[in-house]
Amino acid sequence: MKKRYVLFGVLLVILVTTLGSRQILKLMYPLYHYEVIEQSANTFNVDPMLVAAIVRVESKFKETNVSRAGAIGLMQLMPDTAEWIANQSGLAYNSPQDLAQPQVNIRLGSWYVAYLERRFNGNRIAAIAAYNSGPSRVDNWLKDGTWDGTLENLNQIPVGETRHFVQRVLYNYERYKEIYT
Repeated sequence: MKKRYVLFGVLLVILVTTLGSRQILKLMYPLYHYEVIEQSANTFNVDPMLVAAIVRVESKFKETNVSRAGAIGLMQLMPDTAEWIANQSGLAYNSPQDLAQPQVNIRLGSWYVAYLERRFNGNRIAAIAAYNSGPSRVDNWLKDGTWDGTLENLNQIPVGETRHFVQRVLYNYERYKEIYT
């Protein structure tokens, strides 16, 4: 058994040395649909690496993912939210089936991330929390002092899923920036 661990360690060192750590990280953090992500993010003045991080956390780049709550596609948009985005932005959206198309989903989702960043005056942490929990809910937390909107006080967010979502998105965002920029 000990020989296997030693052999695995040697092979890992050889692999890291041969491929380089960035190549290994790219295998661990793939970036699918990058052209669509980059184009959409740039159109709406959002960091493409943030969009990629949200996609990774929301769907792990599985285009046809549907959550138990009914969120669809790469950025896990609810059909009602997608319809609202289309009405506000003028972007094309006809039906929930559109959300399984990467171009439509990422374009709508990127617009929404930009909207949330504007709504929360550039507070990316609050915008990410709102992406998961809804902007009205985050507005209420900020107004009633439940949360101050900072990363340092993330533990104040009363919804564990949202706290965890923000942490995961930020972690993946840092990895994507480190690897791809």
